[in-house]
Amino acid sequence: MASTPAFSAENGAGFYLLGGKGPAAAITPPPGVYFQNDLWIYSGNLGGGRSLPRGGQVAVGVDGHAVLAAPTFLWVLPEEFLGGHVGLAATIPFGWMKTSADLTLTGPGGGVLGGNVEDTVFTIGDPLVGGLLGWESGNFHWQLGTLINIPVGDYQEGELSNIAFHHWGIDVSAGATWLDPTIGLDLSGVIGMTFNAENPATDYRTGNELHFEWAAVQHFNETFDAGLVGYVYQQVTGDSGEGATLGDFKGRAFGIGATVGWNFKVGELPVSARVKYFHEFGTRNRAEGDSVFLTISLPLSITKPVNIAAQ
Repeated sequence: MASTPAFSAENGAGFYLLGGKGPAAAITPPPGVYFQNDLWIYSGNLGGGRSLPRGGQVAVGVDGHAVLAAPTFLWVLPEEFLGGHVGLAATIPFGWMKTSADLTLTGPGGGVLGGNVEDTVFTIGDPLVGGLLGWESGNFHWQLGTLINIPVGDYQEGELSNIAFHHWGIDVSAGATWLDPTIGLDLSGVIGMTFNAENPATDYRTGNELHFEWAAVQHFNETFDAGLVGYVYQQVTGDSGEGATLGDFKGRAFGIGATVGWNFKVGELPVSARVKYFHEFGTRNRAEGDSVFLTISLPLSITKPVNIAAQ
């Protein structure tokens, strides 16, 4: 399903949530309506007295913790288009975030505003809308996708903690999955690029962000699977605007982890649950930490496919 809201860039974060993709990332479900909720739990820090542009200020010695939910509805259309199926998705993230800093600075000279600053928020983020176009041939599945950040969430200017990003953004991606049901092996990869507009509240424009996510999972039966997951993040163009007082501030991060999936039924309703854990390393200009995804997905209705060519 559509990915959801990542810790470089303004606030050390982008609206594309690293690790959101995983096993079966490029498999388009049958036509119908689906619901998925991702619960993302993150804890990390900048460390080493390093600086981070945050809330229109420069924060030093940042620690961040977050628990965010991203409920998503996905509608896969029954009609075929270019030999594949189109999916439309919408997500409204919300949750809790706590950010602390040893001190905050502002102005060209970096004047000290305060020390031991802490900010906590529980609110709604920017909604996201997305689309996908997916195909399959035997064991091979491939998909094109896009995700748009709409800046209408609860953004608090000047605060350290914000779930909303207060700027437009678009992410485009391409993914592939090879799933052999005879041996139960799933190999998936998704590469994408995030393009950001300027935040008018801080005059800060985050540069373009390249991300790649991968998964290698073994299905032991129809109920249980387990394997490895990971991601690579690299900001390819620098930050800009009057608010980019730390220069281009290009970020980088690597993540490695494990995943376990479990399929079960509630009555006659099939439900899929998945846990993913990631440990970050090799970061630059970003917080470095650990994250856990708890995902539940289920179909709300299944529609019989329509082959327009056959009609």
